[in-house]
Amino acid sequence: MPHRRLAQIADIEQRLLIEAIYQRYHYDFRSYARASLKRRLLAAQTHFQCKTLSQLQDRVLHEPDVFAGMLDYLTVQVSDMFRDPEYFRALRVRVLPLLRTYPSLKVWVAGCSAGEEAYSIAILLHEAGLLERTLVYATDINPQALQSAASGVFDAARVPAFTQNHAASGATTSLSDYYTAAYGRAVFHKSLRERMVFSDHSLATDHVFAEVQLVSCRNVLIYFERDLQDRALGLFHDALCHRGFLGLGSKESLRFSGRSGDFDDFAPEQRIYRKAAP
Repeated sequence: MPHRRLAQIADIEQRLLIEAIYQRYHYDFRSYARASLKRRLLAAQTHFQCKTLSQLQDRVLHEPDVFAGMLDYLTVQVSDMFRDPEYFRALRVRVLPLLRTYPSLKVWVAGCSAGEEAYSIAILLHEAGLLERTLVYATDINPQALQSAASGVFDAARVPAFTQNHAASGATTSLSDYYTAAYGRAVFHKSLRERMVFSDHSLATDHVFAEVQLVSCRNVLIYFERDLQDRALGLFHDALCHRGFLGLGSKESLRFSGRSGDFDDFAPEQRIYRKAAP
């Protein structure tokens, strides 16, 4: 069979599988970047020992446990605490002094994965003396990732990299002040988790749930096609208070977005923007 025909069939299978997931489980991956989605679906196909995506679709429709396992492939679970330290340094030096003027704060960490970003934000707020009057909403579509995030437990082998990033962000404390290490694990303190709410939320289908002063959504939009990127940016705009702040990933930009006019540059080199005045 010619290679082109095989590619056409694979493309049809991918679209049908994604539509089946949406119809059966109400998870919408239809506007995710196709090339990235293809790689992840093929990895899931191999993991579940299916010869084709059509066979995987059959299992997904009839075996809910298979879909639960597939979510780990369909959602990106790669992050570090204080990833891209200059971003957190910019938050620390330029954004938090302005947020200090609010009597109470709400922060939305969208696509929180296993919680690395959310705990980084919480520690940053604690160091600025703001955590006690802040609520951090950490959202994701993967329930297993949310459960892991809510536990505050990380592999101790990852902590040296976390510590290095934390110091490079201009930290005023030691990261070891915030966790207890034992049996190969690092458990972050309950005082951090008490100011955090972990919740299921889809940028593809759900709506705004609170007014916030800061949205941090990093390395998520790169996995979306343009229409879904614009939808997500619209949600962030609607959630942000007057002149609130938006932080994106180092490879993400508002430059070519249909929502670019909704935000002003604030620290563009660190991908931090501010909601435009009406």
